[in-house]
Amino acid sequence: MLEVFLNELDGTFSAVHPVVAAARLLAALALGAVIGMEREHQRKPAGLRTHMLVSMAACLFILVSQQLASMPFGNEELKRVDPLRLIEAVTAGVAFLAAGVIFTSGGEVRNITTGASMWLAGAIGLACGSGQMPLAAMTAVIVVVVLTLLRLLEHRMGTKG
Repeated sequence: MLEVFLNELDGTFSAVHPVVAAARLLAALALGAVIGMEREHQRKPAGLRTHMLVSMAACLFILVSQQLASMPFGNEELKRVDPLRLIEAVTAGVAFLAAGVIFTSGGEVRNITTGASMWLAGAIGLACGSGQMPLAAMTAVIVVVVLTLLRLLEHRMGTKG
């Protein structure tokens, strides 16, 4: 048991190879940046850095959970690994941050799209952390396309300034 613990201290990874972990973290960072750049371009309160950090943090939570699940904690039958609890925890944390950027001014709700994009950046980070980088990349591209095209459509229809 002591040997396993000491191996963990020397930087070895039992569940996810360090190169794979780095690739997942960097993918989360980059894909969070894609959405964050769009929000930054629109001069929203949560932009590039916020979306990058949210996405990378969610990815790290998944990676840490994978590491913890592979560690010996006694009887394997008694160990319960519930990925849905982790997803719920990350979602709740990101929702708390997103709620902080949403506010009401003059009877009008503002920044709800930015709050939703932060929530989505968290989901992208979760996907990257679980090794679903193609799914995360597709999502990031679709989100930016939707945000851009709908903004153009709203301007043409005269529904947004």
